[in-house]
Amino acid sequence: MKLLLIHTGGTIGMAETPEGLAPLKGLVEEAIAVRLPAGTALTADVFEPLLDSADVGRIHWNRMLETVRNHQDAAVIITHGTDTMAFTGAALSQALAGENRRVILCGSMLPLGHAGDAEANLDLAISAAQGQEPGVFLAFAGKLLSANGLVKHQSHDADAFRSQPQAMPSPPKRSIFEDRKLAILTLSPGIPAEALKAILDTLDGAVLRIFGAGTAMNDPEILQVLAAAVTGGKRLRAVSQCEAGGLSPGAYAAGAGLWSTGIENGGMQTPEAALVHLWLN
Repeated sequence: MKLLLIHTGGTIGMAETPEGLAPLKGLVEEAIAVRLPAGTALTADVFEPLLDSADVGRIHWNRMLETVRNHQDAAVIITHGTDTMAFTGAALSQALAGENRRVILCGSMLPLGHAGDAEANLDLAISAAQGQEPGVFLAFAGKLLSANGLVKHQSHDADAFRSQPQAMPSPPKRSIFEDRKLAILTLSPGIPAEALKAILDTLDGAVLRIFGAGTAMNDPEILQVLAAAVTGGKRLRAVSQCEAGGLSPGAYAAGAGLWSTGIENGGMQTPEAALVHLWLN
């Protein structure tokens, strides 16, 4: 078996320093190497510098995609911090749709060597990398989760992730992440229309986290701001603020004004998946 390891950073590859936990080059590579089945050829692409996942974004997704595509005959494991794992999971799932690749994401809540979850997560990732089903998955807490709908629902426990059901991603219009100004915005009671307009004026598009199954405040000024943004060519894609269940436009009269603005229905998409959808389509 040929195995490609892309080590981006994160807690899994940190060690104690006088200043606290910090990335240690070689730690993850060595831990994987000693666990591999006999005869496995390991290729490692290690980010320099190693990143806290809070700093991971489109440039790093593009690097991961380029490396994966340059190793067509290799199984792939990507080690990554947990804080933006859901974004990277959605990014790779949608960007690689239709390319018949299998990618296993892996991270941990405690570093290697700390009697935590890191070693077991690596073992699961190595086992999962030998599977045949295409897609992007997260090996975490004894489970193999679809990475397109990841939600980090716990900030401390080892069982930190869930995966919300998503539609099977179709091959995207773009194969990489271009330099576009996108953001996730949350509608909340009392949000000023002028504040919403100010931020939308700086963006190419946005994901709107709206209420429940698809409602929002019936504020004429807010609705006018959204309608004007859509008319002006900005793509606005709505998702629910609820973790599960998605949107059902038309279920409540309170959502009629919102849907009349022309915003897109993100359906069951997580905010992370909806943001990636805007980036790639």
